[in-house]
Amino acid sequence: MGSSFRLLKILRVLFSERIDELLPQPKRRFLKALAWCAPSVRDKRSRGERLKDALQTLGPVFVKFGQMLSTRRDLLPPDIAGPLAELQDRVKPFPEKVSRSIIETDLDCSIDEIFSEFASEVMASASVAQVHAAQLKTGEKVIVKVIRPGIEKVIEEDLKLMMTIAKFVEKNFIDGKRLKLVQVVSDYRMTILDELDLMREAANTALIRRNFIDSPICYVPKIYWDYTRRNVMVEERVYGTPISRIDIFKDKKVNMERLAERGVEIFFTQVFDHSFFHADMHPGNVFVDISDPENPIYKAVDFGIVGTLDPTSQAYLAQNLIAFFDRDYRAVAELHVESGWVPKDTNIGEFESAIRTVCEPIFQKPLGEISFGILLIRLFEVARRFQMEVQPQLILLQKTLLNVEGLGRELYPELDLWKTGKPYLDRWVKKRLGARGIVDYARMNISRWAIQFPALTNTVLSAPERLERLEAIQTQQAESLSYIAREAKKRRLSRYVSAMLGVFGLILSGSALIADHDWFAMYWPLTIAVLSLVLLVRR
Repeated sequence: MGSSFRLLKILRVLFSERIDELLPQPKRRFLKALAWCAPSVRDKRSRGERLKDALQTLGPVFVKFGQMLSTRRDLLPPDIAGPLAELQDRVKPFPEKVSRSIIETDLDCSIDEIFSEFASEVMASASVAQVHAAQLKTGEKVIVKVIRPGIEKVIEEDLKLMMTIAKFVEKNFIDGKRLKLVQVVSDYRMTILDELDLMREAANTALIRRNFIDSPICYVPKIYWDYTRRNVMVEERVYGTPISRIDIFKDKKVNMERLAERGVEIFFTQVFDHSFFHADMHPGNVFVDISDPENPIYKAVDFGIVGTLDPTSQAYLAQNLIAFFDRDYRAVAELHVESGWVPKDTNIGEFESAIRTVCEPIFQKPLGEISFGILLIRLFEVARRFQMEVQPQLILLQKTLLNVEGLGRELYPELDLWKTGKPYLDRWVKKRLGARGIVDYARMNISRWAIQFPALTNTVLSAPERLERLEAIQTQQAESLSYIAREAKKRRLSRYVSAMLGVFGLILSGSALIADHDWFAMYWPLTIAVLSLVLLVRR
């Protein structure tokens, strides 16, 4: 029942904001029949503003969707992309007194005991939490992040509705089964619920900070663990220019090409070197230190959503990307089959041809003009034909790649994503899959092997003794089997003799009886026959 009411609310909001006008004409005609459930609100807001307001009204799940869309200005009209960008850090805040109450409850002390300063004005307000500036008693400038009150209940309702829809689609549509919508929603549920636990976000931040601790191109803030709980997180305040302020970058003559390329480098480093990447890289979470315009430094925040890739997925992904941009469609097709992303019985030739058909027109453009967003759409067409299964572990990666591409194109429209990324991938493949990779693997695991070495040594040294015991056991088993075989042979012979004697005795006794009806004459043959048959049965 709750899901039904939530669905009605969603429809009401969408129709009241006239979101049906954003759909193609045939869809609009179909949906107008349902528009009676909500009165249309006529005002001077643009369609982008109405879409933004609708997503805000519907809650964090929909706001996240709008945030992702806002990074794709190459795919959206300006009047829609602009308002959606406000969802990154300008969601309607909740009252400051509510923030104070949550902080004091979670930390079990008054704000004045911890902070010498606490700004009542909200620095940033997003879908799940909002941020206040503060200063610790020890003098450090910090930000205090607070989870929205009651947000978990709203998210749970939306996720239940999404799961209901996913189950229905999987049950009734072929594409639903192939897309693994139930699994996708389950993974998304874990992701967004993890975002509600600021202890987890703090741990993510600490790990990524360690990964980039000596990096000249990326800085991650410090966590103050003494003041961090599930609903409250205190971290170092970082200063920089929001990545969306291109006007400031141009005014300060920032090297935009280098800035864009460094963003791509950070992405590839996280995915392939660290296997742990920031999966919510919308403009509201990225700042830039432009004190040296020729050497811009990224400063990333908000690590509530992160992604990981196992070594196997890493290898397949790297090889696929290299083969794809080398236009080696045969290798792309074979890698998809080897990885299990398409069925094993897929016709490689047909799959290769289908990939070439959708990709070659795209590659007629300069690499710098190729959009990964468009490419993914085209490849989805191939997927439908060859029952390609969606890989849930790659969904966050795809989302992050779209975000990175969107940011890069905003900063430097001439960005050649492949020119920047391919040398990195080539180095990674040589490093991980070549001879160097074997040496590095051995070096990384030598400490673990050293711990295991004593046990391994004992195993090796005791091997001859174990082999002797094994040979003795095998010899004993062979002798036992031989004895059993001999006994079985004897028994078979004995049974054969008994059977022959029994038959012979019966024949003799029968002959005597028939010849002269001499019962005494047949006594001995009959006795032999009976005894033989008894022995035969007992054996």
